[in-house]
Amino acid sequence: MRIFTATFFCFSSYFLFSQNFTQTIRGRVVDATSKSELPGVQVVLYKDSSKIEGVQTDVHGVFRLQNVPIGRVMLNAKFIGYQPASFKIEVTSAKEIILNFEMEESAVKVQEVVVTASKKGEVRNEMATVSARVFSVEESNRYAGSRADVARMASNFAGVQGTDDSKNDIVIRGNSPMGLLWRLEGVDIPNPNHFAVAGNTGGPVNIINNKVLENSDFYTGAFPAEFGNGNSGVFDLKMRNGNNEKHEFTGQFGFLGTEVSGEGPIAPPSHKEGGDGKASTLPPPSGGRGSSYLFSYRYSTLKIFEALNIKIGTDAVPSYQDGAFKFNFPGKDGSNFSLFGVGGKSKIDILVSSYTEPSEDLYGDKDRDQLFGSSMGVLGTSYTKSLNEKTFIKVVAAHSGSEVHSHHIRVFRDSSYAIDSLVEQLGYKYIEQKSSLNFSISRKITTKTNLKAGLQLNYYNFNFLDSNRNSATWQFEKRNDYQSGCGMFQGFLQYRIKTSDKFLFTAGLHSQYFDISGSSSIEPRLGAKWNLKEDQTLSVGFGMHSQMQPTYIYFTHKTDSNGVYVWHNKRLGFTRSIHHVITYDVALSKNLRMKAEAYYQYIYEAPIDIYSSSYSVLNQGSGYDRFFPDTLTNKGTGKNIGTELTIEKFFSRNFFFMITASVFDSKYKGSDGVERNTDFNGNFAVNGLIAKEYKIGRNKNSVLTLGTKATYAGGRRYTPADTLASAAASEIVGIDSLRNTKRFKNYFRWDLKIGFRANRKKVTHELGLDVVNVLSTKNVLSLTYTPNPKNPTDVVRENYQLGFLPLFYYKIDF
Repeated sequence: MRIFTATFFCFSSYFLFSQNFTQTIRGRVVDATSKSELPGVQVVLYKDSSKIEGVQTDVHGVFRLQNVPIGRVMLNAKFIGYQPASFKIEVTSAKEIILNFEMEESAVKVQEVVVTASKKGEVRNEMATVSARVFSVEESNRYAGSRADVARMASNFAGVQGTDDSKNDIVIRGNSPMGLLWRLEGVDIPNPNHFAVAGNTGGPVNIINNKVLENSDFYTGAFPAEFGNGNSGVFDLKMRNGNNEKHEFTGQFGFLGTEVSGEGPIAPPSHKEGGDGKASTLPPPSGGRGSSYLFSYRYSTLKIFEALNIKIGTDAVPSYQDGAFKFNFPGKDGSNFSLFGVGGKSKIDILVSSYTEPSEDLYGDKDRDQLFGSSMGVLGTSYTKSLNEKTFIKVVAAHSGSEVHSHHIRVFRDSSYAIDSLVEQLGYKYIEQKSSLNFSISRKITTKTNLKAGLQLNYYNFNFLDSNRNSATWQFEKRNDYQSGCGMFQGFLQYRIKTSDKFLFTAGLHSQYFDISGSSSIEPRLGAKWNLKEDQTLSVGFGMHSQMQPTYIYFTHKTDSNGVYVWHNKRLGFTRSIHHVITYDVALSKNLRMKAEAYYQYIYEAPIDIYSSSYSVLNQGSGYDRFFPDTLTNKGTGKNIGTELTIEKFFSRNFFFMITASVFDSKYKGSDGVERNTDFNGNFAVNGLIAKEYKIGRNKNSVLTLGTKATYAGGRRYTPADTLASAAASEIVGIDSLRNTKRFKNYFRWDLKIGFRANRKKVTHELGLDVVNVLSTKNVLSLTYTPNPKNPTDVVRENYQLGFLPLFYYKIDF
């Protein structure tokens, strides 16, 4: 901390004196449904409430604003017959701003429209009416304690719990994190996290770098019909295109990674489109936009420290690297082709056998060596085309894969802590690949009605192998040994009618079929939104949803009475749920919004044991362990009910804040028929974030940012341990009848973020410090098995979460 403070003041003092710099803002405007170009849109730029410049889009929907002063500006767009659009943009000296956006046609033709604050924060998907929020990369970068991780950023939203410091699990409204659907560029993808465990959707570090993303959509319930195979929510991520006129680069060095990213033209346009704000008379090459590239790469800084022999407090140094790219090729007549990819690889070796005395290391169990690794990747192509002013098609073909492996060696020691023996305990390797083909078509039937339909075809290939030593027989047993494939087929139809600019209604159907189990579903989705007044809306949503189980569960096997391996869960059906949501949204002022939401979710056909027990798959999906249940049946139920409140001031007057509060109850029933708290029933969660920017320096070209966040949430549920059974099994064994009857103390964490950004000629420097858990509050994560050589029955202790953790970074854009 002292080194950072000294560096910070020297850094900021050096850059306080600078010139006045300007930049370019340019982009393209299209219709929200047909994606056809909109010529003649009035684009007006404001700074400090004063109009700077105004232009019109050319015949290709392109606009350009030059000599824009750096700092925060507002861009308003108006077009007769369309709803207005408004954007707040941070302009720096290093990189051009490329703003491509959509405008929605008004249901009632009017001559003039007015920008209202209620439009801010709305998602891009016009079929969504409730439980949806735009994920703004720029705004989320200000969230203290989020570690530039898209999943941790989302945990600040109402209804999302983020009380596990070790993982970025997205727990929505008391659901298991397994219920989340990750999507990228329109296709479902594997868990995009480093050190990912089979059956989970989270991890300690996200693979997807937010520098390659554009604003995306995040859903927490009753989501539109185009999304399937998810029960709690959807994170629909979209990659941006690179700059198609200039080469621009970013370098960053920080505690969580050393990275480089770049973008630029492959074949730039031969002219500057709309440079003077007038309509172009010449047909530009490739539909008016040049091709471009975008890439990023990151490598674990901790691994670099290890190579330099710099000690970080643990011998188990996590190693990871990830990358992403997108090549974009505009075509003729409103077509576009892109090639994209995301991938990452991670490993960690926890060698307990190398310890000469007991250690409170950061990771892992204390009685075994663990060699763990995982990787994932997605490679895809996307083709879009505006067939005419009313019809738009999109085709995405992708191949994705994930691999997880682990090797455990039990370490037995004598009373003096010397190694007595090393015994092989476990080994597994899971490889899952998926080929996807998605097709969708959007049709604007009239100015009031839209239709969207699509098909999603997924074919899986599996290679699962797992062998574990049975603690009773001391023999190895294969829990997985499967190599084959199967298919998941989905289709959807969505209809939207906007009877006026005050009322809209959506209806849709989603269907899916999973051939390995023969499971199928037809799921209706409904939504409506009323603009009660210019600044108030009331919305309702309903949806039936379903999701298949983690794939390795279908192919886990055990021996029958004849000693023959059988797949005892291969015919498991979908877990299903019904969502009911009502939302009230009010703009309290131009930049201040309040949103209240109430929901009820009923879950049914959840897998539970065939014999009487408290087990339910609704409690799985967190932590770093896989689960191997006995024979299951789809007879379990659950329910989640709650209310949420968001009060958000959008960034203006150099500061923003967001307060979110959730009160909820999450219950389930196992095969014993007893209603219990789920593992994720914290009952309440409150987040408060605020950030303030100070313009400093002679010409106010440097910015000092101070941000903070506080989280207070209900303590995690846990099951009391049976100490004798735990000692015999050498792991925590809970008392089944008392499942989740206890809870740890409530969770509290205060984070702080300090940043300094300096604009120089064509270069921007940024130095930051993200301090996680400023007060070093001791939050309990779980119970862990830790035998005490002096007392054989003392085998359980509380496992605490992260303490005080300062994370620094330096970034340069040029």
